[in-house]
Order: sequence, then structure tokens, then C-alpha cells
Amino acid sequence: MTTLSIIGGRVIEPDHRRETLQDVHIAEGKIIALGKAPEGFDSKRTIDASGCVVSPGLVDLAVHLREPGAEHKSTIVSETRAAACNGITTLSCPPHTQPVIDTPAVAELLQQRSESSGMSRILPLAALTQGLKGEHLAEMADMKEAGCVGVSNALHPISNTRVLRNALDYAASCGMTVFVYAQDAWLGRGGCAHEGPVSTRLGLPSIPASSETIDVARHLLLVEETGVRVHFCRLSTAHAVDMLREAQAKGLPVTADVSAHQLYLTEMDIAGYQTQCHVYPPLRSQRDRDGLRQGVRDGTISAICSDHQPHEPDAKLAPFANTEPGISALDTLLPLSLRVGKELDMSVPEILARLTSQPAKILGNACGCLKIGSPADICIFDPHLEWTLTPESMYCHRYNTPFLNWLLEGRNVCTLLGGRVAFEADGLKQHSA
Repeated sequence: MTTLSIIGGRVIEPDHRRETLQDVHIAEGKIIALGKAPEGFDSKRTIDASGCVVSPGLVDLAVHLREPGAEHKSTIVSETRAAACNGITTLSCPPHTQPVIDTPAVAELLQQRSESSGMSRILPLAALTQGLKGEHLAEMADMKEAGCVGVSNALHPISNTRVLRNALDYAASCGMTVFVYAQDAWLGRGGCAHEGPVSTRLGLPSIPASSETIDVARHLLLVEETGVRVHFCRLSTAHAVDMLREAQAKGLPVTADVSAHQLYLTEMDIAGYQTQCHVYPPLRSQRDRDGLRQGVRDGTISAICSDHQPHEPDAKLAPFANTEPGISALDTLLPLSLRVGKELDMSVPEILARLTSQPAKILGNACGCLKIGSPADICIFDPHLEWTLTPESMYCHRYNTPFLNWLLEGRNVCTLLGGRVAFEADGLKQHSA
């Protein structure tokens, strides 16, 4: 395998909250030295990262793959390519593909296709219950052996608490983390907007904040009883963040993430029935958004994800309540996170930890760090590069995003996956020996 050196960059080690000016040397797909090259090391290729940040490859906890089952929206090849172009080297996908990821065959199919694309790694989540129906437990031990890094019932709440407790017990016995989309099975069912003055004025069916907090409370009680590790996906309310903070203070093994768009947008952005702002969970109040930001700042929320959900144009052209929720978000994950880090007065290593080392720990994976012996999954980005989000500037081929025409700062210029260049921007300074 080709040896490679990255020189002149600001090397950030998020797990240590440290940044230094040093070189990175790679061989056999792994980092073999930071700083001075080892004696006898012969670099076949050199990348000049002057003025750029050299970071671990980003780890995205929520990329909704449309393959298998909905290839008209996107494919594994198209999404892993878009991920690599945006510095994302590892992505996790929920199990609600068609067929559902509840057999080893489906999990292995996803991983094989990601390996053949050679752009980004896919770490699938397995179904918590068979077919996500909330009735019978899936074979979690088999799914773990097939490479699944956790279990989830995705957007299908389990209304039967006995089934839920048995599922959490089984997951605990398998040593698997349960990824929970906190939503009550009945409150807000059929809703599409946050319950508040905006949804009332627009006449839209609503989803109350209590739909989330009630289910967070239910899971926290069951975590106390079972000891299972639970990760709360895409929190959207300030009250849920407060509940999680208290649970963590008690020592419960619980973590959470937030989607980048929830740190910017609120219910006010759906005014005028802006279907690009139709997401799930819904955009909530400014108080909720501020609570989410505080959770990111103090570490209660340990990861920021894209919650990438590509849609064909027709999916967003119906009346608001009839459109499909979701944002095409791979292109905006890094710049929006860097921006919120500045606004919260967080250092670059701190905010990058929410995109690399901390989501990697949630997944129980060795990625997301820069240290000798670790896989050479690397994102090199220009933190000062200003660019406007347009269909032409996006690497995702679906443009369902409310951030079109936003001026953004910071963009990936080169991605390495296992020591191999998976993406490089035009004009990247490099040479071969």
C-alpha cells in the first residue's frame, strides 16, 4: 500500500482536545508517526495541508440509506461518495431499509457494497424487533456477529412496555447499545409540526414536546432496571436535555446526539409552509433550540449528526403535511457544526470531538482519532474557505435542504480512508515521489 505524508497542517486530536502543527505519516493504511517521520520512511506521496486542519475522518451517526428498497432516492454508492467528499469516513445507518436490517444477510449486503464503493465505511444498526413491528425480539446476537454496532427500532415506537423491557434486557446481555428515537406511540401521531402558536396558525397537525419527554422518561427508568447502554437519537427539546443531564449525573449509561439543523432552525422557519423545513422530530421553539445548544456546549449532548435523508423533488412538492420529512444534509454537517462551535465559544478540537471521537465511542469503534496505530481515516479541511450552498456546489445529488444560498465557512478538501485518498478537491497541493 502507498506510503503518504501530510505536511504543514494544524493536526487536531479531538479525543485529547489538542491541536499542533505537525506532519502525519501513513503506511499500510495506518498512522505510523505524528511529527518527525520514522527512520527509513519513504513517502511516495505528499499532501501539503498548509492553512488547513487535519482531523480524524468525521463519524456520522445518522445517514438514512435508501438502498435497499428506495434506490430512486439514492444509492449506497451515491451517498458514500457524497459522505467522502464532505470528510465523512464512517457513517451509521438506521435499520429501516426495505428489507429491514433484521437478518445478517441484509447487514452484510450493506457493508459489502460500502466496501466495494471504497468511499466511506457503513456501520449498520440492527432492528430491535423483527420487522420493526414491536412484537418479537430480533436475533441481536447474530446481528452483532454480522457487524451491527447497535440496535434500534428506528421511527417505530414500541408501545408494549413489556416487549421494550425484554428487548433492553436482551440488548444488555449482548453488550449492544440501544439507539432510541424518543417518541410516544400515541401523542402527536400523524403530526408534522411542533405543537405551538405556529402550527395553530398554519392549521397543521402537531406533535407536542411531551411526545419526546415522556418516552425519554420511560427509557431512563428502564435503563435503571436493566443497566443497558442507551443512546438517544436526534433530541429536539430542552426538557429532554435537562432530563438526560440529570440521568448522566446519576451515572446512568446514557448519551445523546442532535442533528445540525436543529441547532439553527425553529418552528418559525416553517412559516409559509416551507416544506424543506418539514423534518422529524419537528423544528421546535427557540427555547428548545437554545437548550440543545447548551447541551452541546456542556457535553450533555456528545455528538452532532447530519440526519441525512435524501428525497426526490416530488417528495417535497405536496402540501406541507403530505410531504416527506427530512433534509439532504451531508454537505452542511461540517460547516454548520464549525459555525455553531464559534457561536458557543467552543474550541475547534471541542466541536470536532462532537463529530469524530465521541460518536466513535458511542458506536464502540476505533475510528474518530489520530494516534499511532489507528486507521488512517482523515479529513483535511480549510476552516476559512467561504462558499455558498447551491445545487452546483453540493456533492449530494438531492437538494432537499433549507440551507440553499446560505454563506458557509469551512469545507473539506481531502479525505483519506484507510490511508487511501478517497476524495481530493481541485487544486490540492501535492506531489508524488
